[in-house]
Amino acid sequence: MARDTILFDINETVLDLASLRPLFAEAFGEANVAATWFATLLQSSTVCAITGVRTTFAELAGHALDRLAAVRGVNLTDDRRGAILGAFASLPPHDDVAPALDALRSAGYRTVAFTNSSRDLVTTQMTNSGLMEKFDSLVSVEDTGSFKPDGRVYAFVAERLERAPDDLRLVAAHDWDTHGALTAGLRAAYVDRSGAPYHPLYKRPDVFGRSMAEVARHIVAVDRAG
Repeated sequence: MARDTILFDINETVLDLASLRPLFAEAFGEANVAATWFATLLQSSTVCAITGVRTTFAELAGHALDRLAAVRGVNLTDDRRGAILGAFASLPPHDDVAPALDALRSAGYRTVAFTNSSRDLVTTQMTNSGLMEKFDSLVSVEDTGSFKPDGRVYAFVAERLERAPDDLRLVAAHDWDTHGALTAGLRAAYVDRSGAPYHPLYKRPDVFGRSMAEVARHIVAVDRAG
């Protein structure tokens, strides 16, 4: 099939950030600040993408953690800081991911991990999560000097994979990411990991699901119908 390649966002979409919550609870006294940290990280990466600041996702993760500690008046020890950032490299996968990847590969799709993380970090993440063999390729945005949802990174992955943008579909749990992919000419699929409404001003993909298994089934059905 021409549209045989599916990209997967990694952090939150494929890997479960909930495992960080006990570490944040220990360091900050509140598990929910893990979500604040990750939101700050994403905000920083978007600002850097827009303004041309060259950095890495791992560096921004550290800055976001330090900022959170400063704002909350927490004395973050080196050990606790290292434990949180180190655990980011060892996130477990969501339970529905491996079976969905197997189903898509069995249906003839090529699966690609596509992430804001560095090549080294995503390689470590996939190795530690046991998912390395489930992906045909790992593609990091690091060579672009930018981050999703900058349109250049979606053009970059299309060129890297030697596919036209509209032959690629991105699966993500972030509506800003699916919107970015759609704006760049890719197709997309949204997996609802949070229950929050999809942003009404963003472009909407033709595939929605509350689990990766549901998303995988819909992708196959839509492509076969089309």
